[in-house]
Amino acid sequence: MLRFGMRCASAARGLGHGNSLRRRRISMIASSPLPTGTDFQYDGGQLTMTDSMKKTFEESGFLVFRNLLSADELGRVRIALEENSAILNESIAVSDGTGRESRLCLWNHPGTDVTGMVGRAEKVAGTMEQLLGGEVYHYHTKLMMKEAFTGGAFVWHQDYGYWYMNGCLYPQMATAFIAVDVCRKENGCMQVIPGSNQLGRIEHLRVAGQTGADDKRVESIKKRLQETHVEMEPGDALFFHSLLLHKSNQNSSPQRRWAFLCAYNRASNDPIIAHHHPQYTPLEKVLNSAILECENFTDLSGKDFLQPGTDKTSDGKR
Repeated sequence: MLRFGMRCASAARGLGHGNSLRRRRISMIASSPLPTGTDFQYDGGQLTMTDSMKKTFEESGFLVFRNLLSADELGRVRIALEENSAILNESIAVSDGTGRESRLCLWNHPGTDVTGMVGRAEKVAGTMEQLLGGEVYHYHTKLMMKEAFTGGAFVWHQDYGYWYMNGCLYPQMATAFIAVDVCRKENGCMQVIPGSNQLGRIEHLRVAGQTGADDKRVESIKKRLQETHVEMEPGDALFFHSLLLHKSNQNSSPQRRWAFLCAYNRASNDPIIAHHHPQYTPLEKVLNSAILECENFTDLSGKDFLQPGTDKTSDGKR
């Protein structure tokens, strides 16, 4: 039985000790429908990016790691998200302009609860440092909720399309999208355009209460680059660059689609404008084992939840 205490410090100590981090155990999935070299099976231990993986990330804009969170780890994350009304009470609705909406709950600092351990874990934050080529800090985490039958769509966009507006001079930013539920075409899984990260920042406009990439430019891009659906099982993770074009459709299925997203910025890319996300704040990484060892499911102090109206790129409301 899980105990709802507040102790998470034990796994944070000793980061970097060889006896706590096993060697990398990942393998490329040859039969994947995704572009070659982007889809990997993770079997635990330290996640080390090879030069080939880094090159693929630079060229395609994303990598997928299956089973990044084990069933036990994801179970604890679900408890923290589903059984803590404080998180759901902080969520805001985002319309897609058709009468459908999704909900998101966003916080700026990881905190010390189980969800914070995920955002600070070596296999998430440390992997992001390898892919972005240097120290990163936690830009924000968000829970994206597309409920069954009613979940709204998100239009084509680049995250840097609006993070640029926050004063981030370089697109040295990326996100780890972790599936909490099964993600299929039917319930609005992620869609990406591999290689679109090499196009630079595309002009973004207001679209149905959201900020989206210019439709005409996207249609021209799709004539040269092929979009693909990224279907995922619970615990799978999609690491994607801030310039990668991505979207997700409405959820008209009976299966909800929740996802847990941790966004990071290079420490050297400290925003020049004070805004609703943090300036550079040193990130204290923890061992992967902290996710299972953490007993804090309820203390959300220090997370700094996003309030409606503070993000000018979205018309979110309670």
